Amino acid sequence: MTLIFAHRGSAGTHPENTMSAFNEAVRVGADGIETDVQLSKDGEVVIIHDEKLDRTTNASGYVKDRTLRELKTLNASFGTKGKWGREKIPTLVELLIWLSHNQLLCNIELKNTLFLYPGLEAKVIQLVRAYKMEDRIILSSFNHYSLVTCHQLAPELETAPLYRDGLYMPWVYAKAIGGSAIHPNIRAAPDVIIQACLSMGMPVRPYTINKAAEMRRLFDLGCSAFITDFPEEAVRIREGHHR
Repeated sequence: MTLIFAHRGSAGTHPENTMSAFNEAVRVGADGIETDVQLSKDGEVVIIHDEKLDRTTNASGYVKDRTLRELKTLNASFGTKGKWGREKIPTLVELLIWLSHNQLLCNIELKNTLFLYPGLEAKVIQLVRAYKMEDRIILSSFNHYSLVTCHQLAPELETAPLYRDGLYMPWVYAKAIGGSAIHPNIRAAPDVIIQACLSMGMPVRPYTINKAAEMRRLFDLGCSAFITDFPEEAVRIREGHHR
């Protein structure tokens, strides 16, 4: 069965990367969530997508220039025009505690391409191990050097390279850097590549799948999973598809 990962929670309907978006993913029956981590000024692992605060909060400047205490005073639902009331930027600790109360898988994207965030990999891995979530976490990044570091630090954790452009034989490349799945932009994952990866035993989880026709195509292909802003619609289509 093709699994459904809720992108930044249910980002198409709720304030992204907030607890309300993650709770919505549970409510609609998603199999997992996808989220993003960065470091605060004082080295805490926080959940937010952009390096800048401007788009999703009522502040400006960089995440890395604010302490956790400062970040916690911000409204993380600001980008949704106040429809959802006030939401706080979660920490990875808060998310892992939340995950302990459900069965969802969790794809953590390390946001370390613009800023390298020294020590981010070790901190994330330490927390995942502390909360005994090794079998439910997938680490991904566009920074493939970072994924090699993750694999060296924690070979028991699944890592998956994110990429936007066509890769030749991506199942070979992923394996070469210790990866056990690929997370391509859907434009870089034509049917033939998805089928070849699956035949080589390499899971494929493309992003960001928001069109119903594309969801149906991936269900038809038996794609391992996909990442979507609209998990409720994806679950509804999958239920109809498997009747």
